[in-house]
Amino acid sequence: MNLTEYNKFTEDMRLKLAGDDRVLCLVALGSMAQQDYQPDEWSDHDFFVITIHGVQEDMRRDLSWLPRADDLVFYFRETEHGIKALYHGGHLLEFAIFNEDELQLARLNRYRVLLDKAEIAPRLEELALTTQDWVAQGQTDPNRRLAEFLMNLFVGVGRYARGERLSGHQFIKTYALTHLLRLLAEFHTSEDQSLLDNLDPFRRFERVFPRLGAEINGILAQNTLLAAEGLLALAVLELRPFLSPFPDAAVTEVQRMIAKARQETT
Repeated sequence: MNLTEYNKFTEDMRLKLAGDDRVLCLVALGSMAQQDYQPDEWSDHDFFVITIHGVQEDMRRDLSWLPRADDLVFYFRETEHGIKALYHGGHLLEFAIFNEDELQLARLNRYRVLLDKAEIAPRLEELALTTQDWVAQGQTDPNRRLAEFLMNLFVGVGRYARGERLSGHQFIKTYALTHLLRLLAEFHTSEDQSLLDNLDPFRRFERVFPRLGAEINGILAQNTLLAAEGLLALAVLELRPFLSPFPDAAVTEVQRMIAKARQETT
């Protein structure tokens, strides 16, 4: 879907919901919000619909209110409030439907209000601020986060060596990597820092930190034990200047574990 088609779909939905008495507000999220960046051919439509009381479940079950609803080939209920829907031709929608009371359950960062029949915009501003507070409160002390990174590597290497390859892969290339990305984003700066997603450290990391992104992607392309070794080396190089005392003894033990696992699995 090119940008012209993308924007037309957005406007078609806005117009359709403007005439739907059940709908109070339409909120574009992510690429659809068109804040710091524009949608591209890979972008989905990500949005909230806020409704009057008593109709939200009907709208979750019956998607005829969507533009070109007859072209839907698949959809499923992802969460209590959220749905993913796929169109013929490969365009994806990710959306959630809330009534006014349920809106407080949502998390919100980049957004744009496309339709507001009930002056909900101030509540959305409060929700975005609440989300920032929630993210800040959930931030782990950097030294603890580094410890989590190291122990996830350690556990992942052990599981991989034991033969639990899927679990080892997950611990190293997902759990440990998540902590590493958050640490790198905390201690490194970029002119594009605002593009990072405070809810998902993987989103747009390469765009904000192209050198680090290229290095990490190269590491992840290797087998799991080599990836563990590479992630650890990168962490030591990039984070040592910022963290004191640095856990050198723990790093050494993880290095030994990786070396032992590589020897026993060759």
